[in-house]
Parts: sequence; structure tokens; C-alpha cells
Amino acid sequence: MTPEPISNHVSVWGEGPIWHLNRLLYVDIEAHKIIAFDPISGKETVWDVGQRVGTVVPRARGGLVWAGDNGFYFLNEQTGVSTAIADPEPGFPDNRFNDGKCDPAGRFWAGTICLKKKPEAALYVLHTDLRVEKKFGPVTNSNGIVWSKDASTMFYIDTPTKKIRAFDFDKATASITNERVIWDTSAIESSPDGMTIDSEDRLWIAFCHGGMVQCFEPATGKVEEQIDFPCIETTACAFGGPDLGDLYITTGLKPGLEEPLAGRLFVCRPGAKGVRSDAFAG
Repeated sequence: MTPEPISNHVSVWGEGPIWHLNRLLYVDIEAHKIIAFDPISGKETVWDVGQRVGTVVPRARGGLVWAGDNGFYFLNEQTGVSTAIADPEPGFPDNRFNDGKCDPAGRFWAGTICLKKKPEAALYVLHTDLRVEKKFGPVTNSNGIVWSKDASTMFYIDTPTKKIRAFDFDKATASITNERVIWDTSAIESSPDGMTIDSEDRLWIAFCHGGMVQCFEPATGKVEEQIDFPCIETTACAFGGPDLGDLYITTGLKPGLEEPLAGRLFVCRPGAKGVRSDAFAG
């Protein structure tokens, strides 16, 4: 299969795609933008939030929730106004929020990255009552996070470790236990970044600096498929479309490289189906 570029927006560093209500949400971190893409009309709605934004999710009661340089925020889509919720790391000026998603109970999990490349970041959860709880750390670059179909397992990436971790997950309490490494990608020159999960609990992982997405089967420990791209910075992926059979992939610009399609949003149909995304329930 050949992934096709479909967006007009060219991201400096696209990230965090998520499919919800017939549109794809994603962010352009360095351009401070949240983008909503309608694949039918091709329309792109863009909000500038005034700071680096690492992740965005839909809110069940309307609007969006995002996390960036200064913590968690609500976004009113009609006015474009963001309202601060909480900042769990006010004493870490070199940290910002990176990737995140909502768990099956509607809590928003998002982690930070230390821009000085030190293990001083962490993974947090924004509960539906708007409490923020630190769940895992220290990490250096909190990244991809997804849950299995039965919600018993949480998968997680701290990019510099090059390891895909799994935890036992308690949906009722948000407890994570029994940390283990299910795939060490150290043999791959590039690094695991954002990821999504399909209806068969296979992980689809974008590799930054690698120009590829790989499909990994946790049950067997095998890579089952690889999708190659015409640009090196493949950052994250998400299933969407009417049948959840379209795989959307965000990309970024690599300084010093002339890549005509870098920074575009791509789509392909790998033959797998995704699962419905969860919105923030608070």
C-alpha cells in the first residue's frame, strides 16, 4: 500500500491524531496549532493556542481538551478561547506536555517531555473531576499510549528508552501495575513515537527519524507489517473513517532535508480496523 498525502496544512511537527465524530483531530506542536480535518470536504479548521501543544482529545460534553507548555486546558471551538485547568509541573521550565489519549473510562492521560533530554518528565492523568495525578516516572519523553480492547492492559512508550511497555490496567481506579517490556526496539535505528491499536489488539507504531509505521503483535512479539513513507519524520498514527479502516499518519519537518511531502497528513488502508476513540468525560 502507498500512503497518500491529504492535507493542505504543512506541520512543523504534526502529532497526536485522533478520530472523533467524522473528523480527525491532531496538533502541530511547534506552530502552536490544533487542527480538525474533515476528509469528506477537505476542510481544515485551525486554532492557534499560543503555546506548544502536544496532544488534543475531544470532550464528551463538547469542545476539546489539550495539554501543552503550561498544563491542561479546555478549548471552546466556537470562540477559540482556551481555559486553564491545571499545570502539574510549574517548577520545570524545560518540560512541556507531549502525547496523550483518553482511557476507556474517559480520563485524559498525557505525559511530559524534558527538552533538555533528562529523565525529569512524567506521565499524568487528568481525572474527570479535574484532579491531576502523577502515574509513572521519571521518563524523558512520554509518548504513545493506548489500551487493549478489554481495557485490562495499557501500552506506553518513553521514546528514548526505545521500549514498548505494558501495564495491567484497572479501569475502575486507573491503577497501573505489573510494568513489563514487551518490545525493545533498540535494534532499529529510529525511535518509537506515537501509536494506535487495532481491533485485534495489534499496535501500530510510528517511528520518528525512521519514515515508517510498524504493526506489532504483542501476543507473538512479531512485527507483522511495515508501511514506508516519503519523509523521515513519521510521528503518530490513528485509525479513522466510516469503517475505522483508514490509517492517518502525522509527519514533521526534518531540518536540513529537502522533502516535498514532509509535514503533511497521510492516509492509507492497511487492511486492519481501528477501535472507537474515547472522549474526556469530565
